[in-house]
Amino acid sequence: MASKSILALFKGAVKVKLTIDQMAILGVNSLSIVILTTAFAGMVVSLEIAQLAVKYGIAGFVGGGVAIAMAREFAPMLTAIVVAGRAGSAITAEIGSMKVTEQIDALQAMAVSPVKYLVVPRFLACLAMIPLLTVFANLCGVSGGALIAYKTANIAPRIFFDSVRNIVDMHDFWGGIYKAGVFAAEIALISCYQGLNTSGGAAGVGKATTGSVVYSMILIFLSNYFLSIWLFK
Repeated sequence: MASKSILALFKGAVKVKLTIDQMAILGVNSLSIVILTTAFAGMVVSLEIAQLAVKYGIAGFVGGGVAIAMAREFAPMLTAIVVAGRAGSAITAEIGSMKVTEQIDALQAMAVSPVKYLVVPRFLACLAMIPLLTVFANLCGVSGGALIAYKTANIAPRIFFDSVRNIVDMHDFWGGIYKAGVFAAEIALISCYQGLNTSGGAAGVGKATTGSVVYSMILIFLSNYFLSIWLFK
């Protein structure tokens, strides 16, 4: 299915309207929960390290530490997990329902490829929106960290953001964005594959949806480890 999707992209077989609709459903509608999740993640990281940093006289490193943690790990991974739980499950449920009600068979009977019509728009939407959501996640996580550093350890925002500028470079940021792109491909392909292979009626749809989320999260954590080794040696 992955090879068919990529081949369809090279051939230009893209349904633009369907892709834009999926970008709104998978990306825009997930923005609020991504912002909430990553903002509190940044707050927690800052809460854990800010007071220790002040105690040992290294308050100037707090902002950089929070920003690196968000850029390299938390922002792409938490964004992917949120989208897998919210949008990935919806993809599987929608396509799985079409499968058990024989709508997929109807598409094939009309010589319409399910991969081109159903998979490619969702694949492209995930590739476009998850990295973009990761950018928002970085901004919110670092901002939340700055707020907590000031409230709990009296680290001025100027000191915090000077640390971010001095310690974090664009390689950290783009490495996280690259991770987000890999996670996006994994979520889209797993969710669509589970949906297209659903069987057993309504119970089968539920099983496929659960499997989609579980497999996506397992693969996100596994690939995150190896990507971190490769990107941030």
